[in-house]
Amino acid sequence: MSSLMKQLTRKKLPSDLTAKDLAKCLSALDLTLLGIGAIIGTGIFVLTGVAAATQAGPAVILSFVVSGIACAFAALAYAELSASVGGTGSAYGYSYAAFGEFIAWIIGWDLILEYGVSVAAVANGWSGYFNNALTAMGIGLPDFLTKGPDAGGIINIPAAAIILILMAMLIIGVKQSARLNAGMVFIKLLTITVFIGVALFHIHPANWTPFMPFGWFTTTPDGKTVGVLAGASLVFFAYVGFDAVSTAVGEAKNPQRDAPIGILASLVFCTIIYIIVSGLLTLIVSYKDLNVPSPVAHALLQIGVNWASALVATGVIAGLSTVMLVLYYALTRILFSMAGDGLLPKFFSVVNKKTHTPVKNTIVCGVVMAIMAGMVPLGVLAELVNIGTLAAFVLVCGGVIVLRKTKPNMPRPFKMPFGFVLPILGVLSCGMLILFLPMFTMMRFVVWLLVGLVIYFMYSKRNSLLAR
Repeated sequence: MSSLMKQLTRKKLPSDLTAKDLAKCLSALDLTLLGIGAIIGTGIFVLTGVAAATQAGPAVILSFVVSGIACAFAALAYAELSASVGGTGSAYGYSYAAFGEFIAWIIGWDLILEYGVSVAAVANGWSGYFNNALTAMGIGLPDFLTKGPDAGGIINIPAAAIILILMAMLIIGVKQSARLNAGMVFIKLLTITVFIGVALFHIHPANWTPFMPFGWFTTTPDGKTVGVLAGASLVFFAYVGFDAVSTAVGEAKNPQRDAPIGILASLVFCTIIYIIVSGLLTLIVSYKDLNVPSPVAHALLQIGVNWASALVATGVIAGLSTVMLVLYYALTRILFSMAGDGLLPKFFSVVNKKTHTPVKNTIVCGVVMAIMAGMVPLGVLAELVNIGTLAAFVLVCGGVIVLRKTKPNMPRPFKMPFGFVLPILGVLSCGMLILFLPMFTMMRFVVWLLVGLVIYFMYSKRNSLLAR
């Protein structure tokens, strides 16, 4: 038993041996825009309305504040570990250094689910907006080409196609992808600015009465959770993305300085945007009317500003594209890092000498996610993203505590203030948000982890570089 425990808890700092082949080309601004690109998307354009209509009412702004505070603790922890521990594996690499190989594998397997399902799910949403735009131009695709078999179609062509296009971008090079992301970020920030400018002149304070119709937290007889805290667990999806910045540390020009800036700047900026937009959204129309796929565009139609609604719809297409690009990128770098440690086949860590990107890894991920997006309805699976992310955040905050105890002399270019107070608050706040999720979401997450355990004991434990 003691021998097994030693194997499961063997630790290592992320190695630069595999990351050395990646191009060091990303600045602090690139990393900040990478974070904004991943964060501003589905959350602000879709979940804001759903959470307001079904869980929190106008108090959805408090849901964003609660989620933002929990994310702030996690972001500070990510900033400290990305600057001191480094590596390309994000929470996976930090867990390897703090807790050992077994927990690192669990969190890496968790992140694969988080990023893979996120990309495929967002692609489905992107497809709907894209086909709406085609329909407005009179060239809309028939239903059987925009729905999977379970929905009465053959394949969701736009969903699969956008993933393959992004695959080509990532193969070409990360710097080129970062430039595309920067352009898309500019477009969606412009559309958000237009929405704010229009909404300011159509405010009806009566729409905030009652302000908190669902209270703080309640479980309905059918098992559904409602209230501000339940809304916080849902809109937490809106913040998924800033952790993707930490997967780019291996390609940052000055990771000790640039990674903390990128993580914290993107989170602070997006939190402010979310609070402003959700507040205005529930002020210009009743929260009861926002349970629609595109609440921001829908609200502008409700107040009769059609041109702004069309512009916002365009911004949604750009916004969801950047979300997919960054999460896709993060998935390939997680696999790259795990394969470099021997926990996955070496195939995933091979870097193309010409493009300095893991081409084989990127192609496999793209093909699998394109099939998922084209053929499988992912609404239920997408709920797993939040619980997976929250679990990662708990371990990252815990990793700060453990590493300060076990490696007190480790250089820390950036350090969370107030000693152990903030990382402990991060563990507690993110852990509590997990408890506000539906029980069936937790059960599906457990099934995914059990599959991961089988793979670890059948393959990863034996092939780990530390085992050799």
